[in-house]
Amino acid sequence: MGIVAVDLFITLDGVYQAPGGPEEDTEGGFAFGGWQAPYLDEKSGEVIGAGIDRLDALLLGRRTYDIFADYWPRHTDTQVGAKFADVPKFVASRTLTDPAWSGTTVVTDVAAEVPAIRDRFDEVHVIGSGDLARSLLAADLLDRLNLYLYPIAFGSGKRLFDAGSVPAAFTLARPPVAFPKGAVSLVYERAGVPVTGIDMDPEGR
Repeated sequence: MGIVAVDLFITLDGVYQAPGGPEEDTEGGFAFGGWQAPYLDEKSGEVIGAGIDRLDALLLGRRTYDIFADYWPRHTDTQVGAKFADVPKFVASRTLTDPAWSGTTVVTDVAAEVPAIRDRFDEVHVIGSGDLARSLLAADLLDRLNLYLYPIAFGSGKRLFDAGSVPAAFTLARPPVAFPKGAVSLVYERAGVPVTGIDMDPEGR
């Protein structure tokens, strides 16, 4: 059995919305799109690229899929574009019936279908796709979080752990990696449910 990993660019206050460009996702009046670029550097690019190299299947939410399907087939001469063209792609959608991106399979029931997908591959990566990531967490199908944490906060925007998130505990799977411009790579694996209710004062004061 393989793993399902979520690769997410995220701010200090947990926002993952529209890192790549101003018009990527303006839902909810989000006005801060395109926030990742100032923090990119060669070292972070190498780590992000190495993560993409490891995946052998791609699982995306519908919004991210539409963005990727429009962009990456026109950039197959790049490392990332060639990789995405080569691997099987899955999109979680109840409305998409005829995906145009070659090699795509539609997943209509995440909880029912993703376990079989995980069994077929070593590393299934979910890139972005926060709603899908939350669905995977709720179904206990998310094995690893590959977070790229950026030193910026907005106070608004879509968050991975928002109201309604299922309580979950994680353990650090690899040492953190700090990048020259201030971003940090954090790799966590699921570790059951949070341990709570412990009094830090053994004397009960």
